[in-house]
Amino acid sequence: MINVKNPQYKYILIGLLILLGLIFFKEGRPFLSGLFGASTLFVMIRNQMAYLTEKKKWNRHLSASLLLIEALLVFLIPLTAFALLVVDTLSGIEFDTQIIMTQVEGFIRMIENKTGYDLISLDNLSFLPKLGGTMLQFLAASTYSFILNSIVVLFILYYMLYNYKGFERGLKEILPFREENKQILAEETKEIIRANAIGIPLLGIIQGIFALGGYYMFGIDRPILFAVLTAFSTILPVIGTMAVWIPLSFGFFIAGDHLTGVLFLLYGTIIIGGVDNVARFMLQKQLADIHPLITIFGVILGLQMFGFWGVIFGPLLLSYLVLLFNMYRHDYIPGSKAKPRVTSNLKTRGIPKYNNNKKQ
Repeated sequence: MINVKNPQYKYILIGLLILLGLIFFKEGRPFLSGLFGASTLFVMIRNQMAYLTEKKKWNRHLSASLLLIEALLVFLIPLTAFALLVVDTLSGIEFDTQIIMTQVEGFIRMIENKTGYDLISLDNLSFLPKLGGTMLQFLAASTYSFILNSIVVLFILYYMLYNYKGFERGLKEILPFREENKQILAEETKEIIRANAIGIPLLGIIQGIFALGGYYMFGIDRPILFAVLTAFSTILPVIGTMAVWIPLSFGFFIAGDHLTGVLFLLYGTIIIGGVDNVARFMLQKQLADIHPLITIFGVILGLQMFGFWGVIFGPLLLSYLVLLFNMYRHDYIPGSKAKPRVTSNLKTRGIPKYNNNKKQ
């Protein structure tokens, strides 16, 4: 009879789990976005499942199915429709590359004549005609990947909701932390996901509205499309909405309308950029305040690793790294003043303070 308490068998089992996990990660990586998307929606609507089953005494199958429809109508269908709209609209735009090249060449020559410096070789602009097609291919591939992973989201989310207590209990059992640290990890996860899943779309909508007003004011063609692109570009790290309104302003300069170009640049910098700062400050008072560096580098890594859902889970994984580091400092380094938290306004949201007594 096998002695299950033998440490050898424990480590063999752990090794097999790691091996199978790596195989699954390698082969199933295209569907990881679906897993992360389901986890995001689970955190957002988990309390509704508990309310329907525990307070209203509804059947778990009916409750999970109803919330699945909610996720489909409120989150997945609007996001998919938006992505398809952008790809379809951009693919319908016809660019006369020869005219664009001529205008860009004239603008560069004018700057060179005024400054006396050679800015760029015109041979280096050969990438411009190919840029649009490459972007469309990237958007189309990302959109189809998102649609596929949305189907995966629905399957995984249903079983997460149906057995939500067992799902949460299983996660807590395997975490190698004290109960207090497990509770902190759960609270931080909810706050970070909530801050990104709610804060990022709200910020995009606010900036899109102010950008739309400017695009109408300055006579930009297809103002609604560019307003939607501006809203979507808020997820881009560092550059953000500048990815949209700075090229539009250069369009005025290339066309020879320098005054409008300068005014449009001022509008983008002061109004669109200013709204970003004000809106972020207001949202941070209501949602978890995450350090900007965690958000910026988390989004950069997340988009590369997980696609669209990386906007949420990139900062989450980086936050986990900082959180675990703070936990280690707090629990095992004598005299450390580190707090085992990442978000900074949990106290104002009524979450109890961490017990500073370092009991192992």
